[in-house]
Amino acid sequence: MASKLTPFVFRNGPRALRQLQRAQWRSFAASAQTRSDSLAIHRDTPVNNPSIPFKFTPQNEELIKEIISRYPSQYKKAAVMPLLDLGQRQHGFTSISVMNEVARILEMPPMRVYEVATFYTMYNRNPVGRFHVQCCTTTPCMLRDSDSIMKAIQDHLGIHHGETTADGLFTFTEVECLGACANAPMVQINDDYYEDLTYDTTVSLLKALQNAAEATGASKGDIGLAGEAGKGAVTGNDRNVKSGNEINEQGRAYEAGGVKIPTPGPLSGRKSCEPAAGLTSLTNEPWGNETLRKDGAL
Repeated sequence: MASKLTPFVFRNGPRALRQLQRAQWRSFAASAQTRSDSLAIHRDTPVNNPSIPFKFTPQNEELIKEIISRYPSQYKKAAVMPLLDLGQRQHGFTSISVMNEVARILEMPPMRVYEVATFYTMYNRNPVGRFHVQCCTTTPCMLRDSDSIMKAIQDHLGIHHGETTADGLFTFTEVECLGACANAPMVQINDDYYEDLTYDTTVSLLKALQNAAEATGASKGDIGLAGEAGKGAVTGNDRNVKSGNEINEQGRAYEAGGVKIPTPGPLSGRKSCEPAAGLTSLTNEPWGNETLRKDGAL
């Protein structure tokens, strides 16, 4: 019997040993983790620390009452996002003091406010210039040469993504899709969209904003990284403008105190997002009733 089992053992033994020696797991190679603390962590700075007082203006306090009234009393914490936006517009950025004041008004733990402010990128955690230039580089804009728009901003302002000019007038940020794909490439400056841009029109737009800031005294040290209430914010006075005459063939103009800057929207001559080459479809007269079915099925 043993003589019959011997060939089987010698034949299958090494095979079993090889299976035992073979590693039963796969190794994974991972690069070193690079974490950013710019969003998730607050570090006190001279312009952003809890000891800097912040209170909403009387006008904004009345607006806060109206905002909170939109929600059931037991859910007033749902107003955290509009109140953070209001605080950013007044203070210039969403500082730790702004977040703490919003938490006090809404009677919610400050950490819950911090979680919201650190999740949404529209809340600027650090001071920004009077003109926050956000350039979209997502696929539709990239396909229409957003690289040239990025280059125009960098060449003219002398700063790169995430930086602010020395005079505190411009902050430049590269962002993802801003939802104006039909008018790509485009940038958002504060609350306004400027679309159908080229390298030259981008430079002209930045020059117009610089000239407007200089003419109105906004570039003489009263803005920038001071961290005081209203610094870098768009105030009511900034909106006291009316449509002006054409400043060039590419677009319309805002005019305030004799200073003209392009209006938001396409700078290519389009009024909206209609075809750049003109109307190419729906050129016939609309159908009349004679084209409808007569059997009453419709």
